[in-house]
Amino acid sequence: MRFVLTEPDKADIEGIEKLPTAKGTFTQAGQFQVIIGNDVTNYYNDFIKVSGLEGASKESVKQAAKSNQNWLQRLIGNLGEIFTPIIPALVAGGLILGFRNCIDSLYLFEQGTKTLVDISQFWSGVDSFLWLIGEAIFHYLPVAITWSITRKMGTSQVLGIILGITLVSPQLLNAYAVASTPVADIPVWNFGFATVRMIGYQAQVIPAIMAGFILVYLERFFQKITPAIVSIIVVPFCSIVLAVLIAHTIVGPIGWVLGDWISKAVYAGLMNPFGWLFAGLFGLLYAPLVITGLHHMSNAIDSQLISSYGGTILWPMIALSNNAQGSAVLGFSFLTRINERIQQVSLPAAISCYLGVTEPALFGINLKYGFPIICGMIGSSIAAMFSVGFGISAVSIGVGGLPGILSIFPQYWGLFLIAMVIAIVIPFVLTVIWGKTHLSDEVRYGQAQKENRLTLEQADKDVILNAPMRGTLLPLSEIKDQVFPSGAMGQGFAIDPEDGLVLAPCNAEVMMVFPTKHAIGLKTQKGEEVLIHLGMDNVELNGEGFTMRVKQGDLVTAGDPMVEMDLNAIRAAGKSVISPVVVTSGQNVKLLADGKVEASEPAAVILPSSSI
Repeated sequence: MRFVLTEPDKADIEGIEKLPTAKGTFTQAGQFQVIIGNDVTNYYNDFIKVSGLEGASKESVKQAAKSNQNWLQRLIGNLGEIFTPIIPALVAGGLILGFRNCIDSLYLFEQGTKTLVDISQFWSGVDSFLWLIGEAIFHYLPVAITWSITRKMGTSQVLGIILGITLVSPQLLNAYAVASTPVADIPVWNFGFATVRMIGYQAQVIPAIMAGFILVYLERFFQKITPAIVSIIVVPFCSIVLAVLIAHTIVGPIGWVLGDWISKAVYAGLMNPFGWLFAGLFGLLYAPLVITGLHHMSNAIDSQLISSYGGTILWPMIALSNNAQGSAVLGFSFLTRINERIQQVSLPAAISCYLGVTEPALFGINLKYGFPIICGMIGSSIAAMFSVGFGISAVSIGVGGLPGILSIFPQYWGLFLIAMVIAIVIPFVLTVIWGKTHLSDEVRYGQAQKENRLTLEQADKDVILNAPMRGTLLPLSEIKDQVFPSGAMGQGFAIDPEDGLVLAPCNAEVMMVFPTKHAIGLKTQKGEEVLIHLGMDNVELNGEGFTMRVKQGDLVTAGDPMVEMDLNAIRAAGKSVISPVVVTSGQNVKLLADGKVEASEPAAVILPSSSI
């Protein structure tokens, strides 16, 4: 849910995040946003009913939020809103051009001398047909830009379309031909006292943006000074004529130079011998740019690079940053897999990142907890240096995240896959290592949720023993041991674990922790005594492979983490990890499950003495 707060400092963020319905909060673009999840519509309706407030449209919220933004945020926000409606077309165009490169640029046939287009008339026709769409999207991009500007600024969209067409008209010298055409051969409009070069602005971004805003402010000016009775004639005529004139005489040439400077500066920064440093810095800082909203500027730079060089080396780094932040969330999700509240945010956020949308991950997890965003930035930086170091280039702006490979020139697919592995593995590993030593148990295991569980004093019915680990539940009679199958120690069950995290099977007091850490004795509120024996015949390991999280005298609630077993290390030592859970105080036990069980799933019930 999005709110525009007149006094943002009064928001009780801590109180909001304690609500069961709220998964987190963040502020972006002047809006205070509460992460609700799939129930946001129901929560919104309830909020409106209880508060007595009326909702507002998304557009009106954006406008109101600008009062909480500085001038730079408003400028970048406007630039982002201009490109947002165009992105679907750019993505489609990128996929089309990427597919064309696969069939007309990969020499895979006749000993590597011919492409699919060379040997097949059908694919030759497909290649030619698809160029019709690709040309419409990229060569005529100024039309989309000037339309989007007039749409965003609330002026006549049809005039924006006409202005865009005048920038790419077939009567003009095509922008791609300007460099190879002698100055004397460039056609001009001759007004007697002056001449204006007839140059097109195909695929040019900066000239189109500047021309679009010229049209907007001209139309607003003429609407303000023109009497209503003649405005339908005067306003569009004067606005479009002057806008086209200014576009071709002033802002077009200036925008061309500016766009050329920007693309050359970025290209030089990335392709010089120290380009890997530039790339590393961009990869490191792209996620913070997303947080501030400044990343929207990259769309314009990417488009300018494509226009100037036929491809962009910037976009691959953006796709890699998406993957890196997604993997940082995935690492955090792995660490907090017992915390159901965090899982509701982290898993969808990771998936969203891998599909190219990073905001849920950044604001919902990575920025909130700090270290995951740093781990993602490090992985993104290393992957970006690899990408630029090997000259990986994209044919266009495309889908981010894992599908980003579809926008890469086919000859770089293998290298880009390696870069993606770097962007995925490094943040995940760093997040897990960092989190294990710095993340509190309250966050990692969700111990703050104890208040929602039964306390020891509230347990007044038969004691349920939950499975302490995820794995396969076995009757004691089926395990290979001389003591437990006989029932001499007591009745119960065993778990062949798939996960080394050992949870409390019930509400209890920790009565004993063996010095060798291989067993824990519990006592329930009713007095039953439960032994959890971690593995078989592993006393001689002397605690190696076991990390205790409880001590004698602790009170535990069902589901609390007690021990971490390193299953691989224990098996490598030649020991069994099958773990019996027995009631040593003599009560009968009735199994409630068999086969595969999840941790904290009811596994058995301790029957009262009268049931024996």
